[in-house]
Amino acid sequence: MRCLQIQGGNPIRGSVVISGNKNAALPMIAAAMLSEEEIILHNVPDILDVRNMLAIAEALGAESKFQNGSLRLRAGSRFSSEPSLPADLCARIRASLLFAGPLAARYGSARVFPPGGDVIGRRRLDGHFYGLRKLGLEMREEDKCFHFSRQRKLQGADIFLDEASVTATEHIMTVAALASGTTIIRNAACEPHVTQLAELLKAMGAQISGLDTNQLRIEGVKQLGGAEITLEGDHIEAASYLSLCAACGGQLTLTGKLPPRHYWMTRRIFERFGLNLILRPNLLTLESNSNLQIVPDFGNAIPVIADGPWPQFPSDMLSCLVAVATQARGTVLFFEKMFESRLYFVDKLISMGANIVVCDPHRVVVSGPARLSGCEIPSPDIRAGMALVIAACCAQGESILKNTAMLERGYSNLAANLRSLGCRVQEIEK
Repeated sequence: MRCLQIQGGNPIRGSVVISGNKNAALPMIAAAMLSEEEIILHNVPDILDVRNMLAIAEALGAESKFQNGSLRLRAGSRFSSEPSLPADLCARIRASLLFAGPLAARYGSARVFPPGGDVIGRRRLDGHFYGLRKLGLEMREEDKCFHFSRQRKLQGADIFLDEASVTATEHIMTVAALASGTTIIRNAACEPHVTQLAELLKAMGAQISGLDTNQLRIEGVKQLGGAEITLEGDHIEAASYLSLCAACGGQLTLTGKLPPRHYWMTRRIFERFGLNLILRPNLLTLESNSNLQIVPDFGNAIPVIADGPWPQFPSDMLSCLVAVATQARGTVLFFEKMFESRLYFVDKLISMGANIVVCDPHRVVVSGPARLSGCEIPSPDIRAGMALVIAACCAQGESILKNTAMLERGYSNLAANLRSLGCRVQEIEK
């Protein structure tokens, strides 16, 4: 098992180039199945999740070349009458389901096994099935497999999602691009990666309006062509490194394709810790000291940090902020509204010495600062794993973080980046 050996106690100093948005790259690879022509993506992160999505595309017959952050992908027209995704690859990644709609829309049918991904609570697929059925795709479950088929001509529809699901919005949008007439997705997710996918589809010839809002309008076209696009920086990765600096103290500069508007809420949350995150186009800077302190709400009330659909604070950022709170003077309540298992990792922080009260599966109260001690800990999911890296980097003594393959799903060159910032980190086998 690959592990990270971390000797804590060093402040952070240096810079990191932020990779392209993982959650934009994955649906873009699936969307490439909509066209016979070449799709070129730049600034693609070289992470395990991207490699797994590419492995699925290649298993379906697509040709790909991935080098120095640039990906060339051509689906061609060599699929069977019912393209089938390999079960083992589907189990590795949740985004595997996003192949179903494009394949069924273009070839008439597709067979997809249940997707994998992080175990952070129930992650509904109902929005996917509801929206695809409204557009004209049928789905049945048989022998632990999903069979999608196009029984009639795809037809645009007025679709209201009962939750602003990112992947359901993306899935419906890719199919609607080839559906006759107009599709309206109401209560759509509007995260930056949803917008980036829409921009790729538009470059391929799709007609989509309402970007960056919760109502998307898609005018279907007969076919889509090739396109070339550069991914924006991953705001979750950026927030992870900012959290590392906040917890350990020091100075950090982040560069890359970083639109300031993606970090307005991150800046607001960091202000709750008395931190000043400076936003400039393609440049983020943070300076933190040992006097990290939680700013109470009006009337000296305990503040609440809660997640929610964009532009609220993303759920994927919450775990790292819990680690930061263990090093701040004061008390804060974290309210994870979206996933009932997201906060289960805090028992690992408690074993390291954190002062955390678990109220219920969705809420924890953190009081600090706590003197954390190094220990041997597993990485339960991508974001919890990064939170534990942060805790280990500011803890006294040595920590062994096991199952770092989980972190490789979402972070490129993590160990090297940490060392460049002054963290004492080694990759070991255990």
